[in-house]
Amino acid sequence: MKKKIKQYDWKKYDYFLLAAVIMLCSISAFAVKLAGGTSHGTAYMKNQLFGMVLGLIIVAGLSLLDYHFICKFAAIYYVLGVLLTLATKSPLGDNNGTDTYRWVKILGITFQPTELMKIIFILTLAAMFIKLRNRLDHVSTLFIVAAVTLFPLAAILIQPDLSSSFVVLFIMLVVVIVAGVSYRLLAPFFIAAVPLGIVFFWYIQQPYNIFLKKKILQQYQYNRIMVWLHPDNDPLQLGMQQNRSLRAISSGNLIGKFIQDGGNSSTSRVYDLIPVRESDFIWAVIGEEFGFLGACIILLLFIFIIYKCIKTAKQAQDYLGRLIATGVAAMFAFQVFANIAVATRIFPNTGLPLPFLSNGLSSMLASMIGIGLVMNVCIQPAKSSKGGFSMRTSSGGGRLSSEIDFDLEL
Repeated sequence: MKKKIKQYDWKKYDYFLLAAVIMLCSISAFAVKLAGGTSHGTAYMKNQLFGMVLGLIIVAGLSLLDYHFICKFAAIYYVLGVLLTLATKSPLGDNNGTDTYRWVKILGITFQPTELMKIIFILTLAAMFIKLRNRLDHVSTLFIVAAVTLFPLAAILIQPDLSSSFVVLFIMLVVVIVAGVSYRLLAPFFIAAVPLGIVFFWYIQQPYNIFLKKKILQQYQYNRIMVWLHPDNDPLQLGMQQNRSLRAISSGNLIGKFIQDGGNSSTSRVYDLIPVRESDFIWAVIGEEFGFLGACIILLLFIFIIYKCIKTAKQAQDYLGRLIATGVAAMFAFQVFANIAVATRIFPNTGLPLPFLSNGLSSMLASMIGIGLVMNVCIQPAKSSKGGFSMRTSSGGGRLSSEIDFDLEL
């Protein structure tokens, strides 16, 4: 193991990426404290700080453990991840004080397996494309990708967790494109996607749609879509969270209320009226407390992190590292956009955490695992060394070599 660590290119270790993550986590601890108020604020803050410290330990560990070795067991992770996600509907399932069973409680520890499944799905796709990279122009490749995506997707949908299922689909789409699947295979799907998407969007609004009857789409999800489309027709006040979120964000003005009133905790806030403000609607807290300028700074931090993941993918020494970093970038990009879009009523109301900012240990640790993997891709040496498990760039024709040395010396 010591010999392997010495082979890493530590000059490439991305301390700026790590600094951006620490900054977001620190902002999160402060924001969730404000969101929780006097009753829960301190507990939320301690939870986030604990998650940050534990997450940084995970980042350090994953930085040392070669991602090639990690991906060797991707099939095992995949099976365990799907089973854990399905376990939310078993006696191990826990609703964590909500109306849906999206958590699993094992040995007194409650966590959300869907968050871990996203990371496992990235590793599975990356490892799978190593096997399929000589068949990227075959239709069978798309069927294999679809089959691998189907099981975690179905396990997530039955919770139900529609928003996380979109994250999985987006990761799959981006990784498939970056993996180099033939455009001749993808073009018909993209061409058909536009008219089919329009028809589906119309059909999903109909009260007789099959998804609603078969409970693939829950009644409350259907109602949220209809309220989003027709905000003036909301007798049940289902759009209340998003309406108050918009009011909270707009009330922050340029510099935010925290600076305007000197951090006076006794001053009332609009976000106090928003349920789940410490998690799904943390952006409302940020907008009201830190204002437009503060929100822009935080957005720039997210953009910087996603950019660093994409840059790492571009500079990765092999095909596997490129796909892993790409998948992590796709996961962060979709969740950041979707969470903020919900808080600003661009999307229908759906629960999706904001990476590093939303209160919740499962989301925090999954995001840290993603960063740890990207860090490991950064520091891989340019050439394979004797005894290492690696796939390196070949010098011939600009193509990537798929040769793997399985002689592990850890």
